[in-house]
Amino acid sequence: MTAYDLAVIGLGYVGMPLAKEATAAGLRVVGFEVDPQKVEALNAGHSYIDDLTDADLEHMLVSGFSATLDESVLAKSRTIIICVPTPLDEDHRPDLSAVEGATNVVARNLSAGSLVVLESTTWPGTTDEIARPILEASGLVAGVDFHLAFSPERIDPGNPKYGLRNTPKVVGGYTPACKDRAVGFYSQFIEQVVPVSGTREAEMAKLLENTYRHVNIALVNEMAIFCDELGVDLWESIEAAATKPFGFQKFLPGPGVGGHCIPVDPSYLSYRVRKLGYPFRFVELAQEINERMPSYVVARVQRLLNRQKKAVNGSKVVLLGVTYKPDIADERETPAVPVARVLLELGAELVFVDPYVKEWRVDGTSVPREEDLARAVADADVTLLLQQHAAFDLSIVEDHGRLVLDTRGVLAEGERVERL
Repeated sequence: MTAYDLAVIGLGYVGMPLAKEATAAGLRVVGFEVDPQKVEALNAGHSYIDDLTDADLEHMLVSGFSATLDESVLAKSRTIIICVPTPLDEDHRPDLSAVEGATNVVARNLSAGSLVVLESTTWPGTTDEIARPILEASGLVAGVDFHLAFSPERIDPGNPKYGLRNTPKVVGGYTPACKDRAVGFYSQFIEQVVPVSGTREAEMAKLLENTYRHVNIALVNEMAIFCDELGVDLWESIEAAATKPFGFQKFLPGPGVGGHCIPVDPSYLSYRVRKLGYPFRFVELAQEINERMPSYVVARVQRLLNRQKKAVNGSKVVLLGVTYKPDIADERETPAVPVARVLLELGAELVFVDPYVKEWRVDGTSVPREEDLARAVADADVTLLLQQHAAFDLSIVEDHGRLVLDTRGVLAEGERVERL
């Protein structure tokens, strides 16, 4: 008899919401992690996930959830879901080492009749071409002795409206029976499950979603650059275009793209396309434009200072918000880092204000933190709004900033305030 209905491998921003909803639905859930500090924190009731409070975690623990370093729990689990990171390596190529490592752990502990689902974002074909052979090295055959599926995560940290339960879940199985088994599993705690014909279609759906966003963000970022030179208020034009009830979706410019999904996921697709012998030009162009934005933001800071006959070197610049999204502590791929890197190279004296980040380093250099927004803004030669946390009193920035560059389009433009 199995001891667990579900084992989640990887207890991060994807794995923990999954474990939370499954536990709330009455399933017996265990979490497997290789990081001892995470396991210790979770079992002590301390959450390190934005969307999971300590109270949420305490309720999970009372309901039977636990985290462990012991991989043998996988052999006692009816369903195993892999939620490990899929970053890019230093050469911007997909790094599937965590997926391969987790799949090897599953293979060592795979039981007949189990369902194995990969949720980590990856290129089409990974489940069949990489995960399946590793799992079948156990002697068990996918679609015969165990079920195999792919279901892309759609977690949006900090989203107050859509969480795991009410966000439709795409599921693709290695065989029709695998698909049916996975659909039945997720239907226990997710309101709408969307089956597709295979694992490749499910893998592609995730990459399509984020490539679409990546390309459209690049479009408005490039427009922001030339609209500034044309004297056009792009923010106003975007809001006007958004009044059209069909055929248009609003995307906004910014200092760059952050998080795991948009800067990383399209590269998995372009990598796969390049292996076919040609470039994925839309993605590569979007990557080029979005990666240019931090340098463009610094150029705009330079322009503001030049008008006051000041140099960046020696000027005090305060960065407001260094996370990749508003109202969360997540710093993954935040554009604040490349912005700060260039400013530091130019000799700026940097300070940051962020209620969610207590300590911040850029390439090993510690950036001083200021808790008092009003004091930080009043003392700075330039205030650079990178993230519009709700905790920021924007009127203070508008009223007391000497020079302000707003990269999020939330401040009223004036003599001292410019929008990106």
